Amino acid sequence: MNKPTAIKRFIFIGIFLILGIVLAFAQFDIPGTNYTYNGFANSIKLGLDLKGGVLAVYEASSIDGDDSDFDSKLNATKQRVSDLITAEYTEAVISIQQGNRLRVEVPDVSDPEEIFDLIGTPASLEFKKENSADAEAVLTGQNVVNAFASYQSTSSGAYEYGVVIEFDSEGSQKFYELTNEQTGDNIYIFINGELFSQPSVSSAISGGSTFISGSMDSQEAAEDFALQILSGTFSVNLTLLENTVVSATLGDSALMYGLIAGGIALVFIFAFMIWRYRMMGVMATLALCFYVILMLFFLQAIPLVQLTLAGIAGIILSIGMAIDGNIIIFERIKEEYASGKRIEPSIRAGFKKAFSAIMDSNITTIVVALVLALLGTGSIQGFAITLLIGVVLSMFSSLVITRSLLNMYYPLNSTNAKKYSLKREDNVVELA
Repeated sequence: MNKPTAIKRFIFIGIFLILGIVLAFAQFDIPGTNYTYNGFANSIKLGLDLKGGVLAVYEASSIDGDDSDFDSKLNATKQRVSDLITAEYTEAVISIQQGNRLRVEVPDVSDPEEIFDLIGTPASLEFKKENSADAEAVLTGQNVVNAFASYQSTSSGAYEYGVVIEFDSEGSQKFYELTNEQTGDNIYIFINGELFSQPSVSSAISGGSTFISGSMDSQEAAEDFALQILSGTFSVNLTLLENTVVSATLGDSALMYGLIAGGIALVFIFAFMIWRYRMMGVMATLALCFYVILMLFFLQAIPLVQLTLAGIAGIILSIGMAIDGNIIIFERIKEEYASGKRIEPSIRAGFKKAFSAIMDSNITTIVVALVLALLGTGSIQGFAITLLIGVVLSMFSSLVITRSLLNMYYPLNSTNAKKYSLKREDNVVELA
């Protein structure tokens, strides 16, 4: 690569870096549309401790004392709770901890009591032939797979709101038999032993789902009906053990101080690297800028990520590991040059000899992060996920981006070792 080509590539890198910074931090309206671009940083989902909201922990127990297949029942209930909460609060996180507890985190909640009431008093759902609480249930909530608000056209061409209820295979057959027997009559839906709805049946219904309408005059009413149905589909009993409402003001302060700490750390890292390694430090600084942009992109792009205070700690730790990888490489390059090699062979040998050390240290960290992400809960899992993303990106930054930048810079300075902060003793003979 000659000097003009290297200069052109650095100009391109500069433009690409500026574009990346704009995409990461800028907010602007896109002309000709109603869409506002918020940038990577502003699109990251924030956790409970940063955004405020509700934390609730429930203890699960068997409904009828039968503990067989308890884990699968708890997992099914977790999915039901997730359907209930995320229908309105899309950033909610529901997880199982300690084998029999359900942890519910709902950021940015305006009405915490709604969540406590909805989950804290799970209902029993029954479909019956008779309008009597003592009548035998033909179907129960255990046969319901899902319920959601919808609408359909009427014979007059208008639309009416209602709820689609989906059944499992056993429930589909039972519901067909129930509607076949009750054609021209009503079926009775009881929640917690009280009559909730009594839709009329015009014909036998097969196919595993049904549409119930008539008492819902809005989308909100239909959604509320669906949530009531879903609340009766839990496979275990849930008892509220702990509930906390986290202030959003506290989260804003924590986020601000975390960002300040990260910014100060970056400034000191940039200054140290440039002072200690001259142009190699400049290349490491540029690589770290790309690392930050990529980190922000993946934090907002990966659905699993929800940034917490512990997650910020994982990011700052991974930044330190990214710089640590560059320091290992640069020290190896300095050793190779001090032994008598020229600049270019020293750079190649430095990356080659540092590769195994960087890989070994980062792989062990990745293994630990994976274990914490899979087995941990709450803030531990948040720390593990951001650390995992950061470590993978740090290896890419030091082994790929820094190396590419140094290779591009070499044609601009192939003889002046001082600009690389390289030196050797006077009695060392330069190798051919």
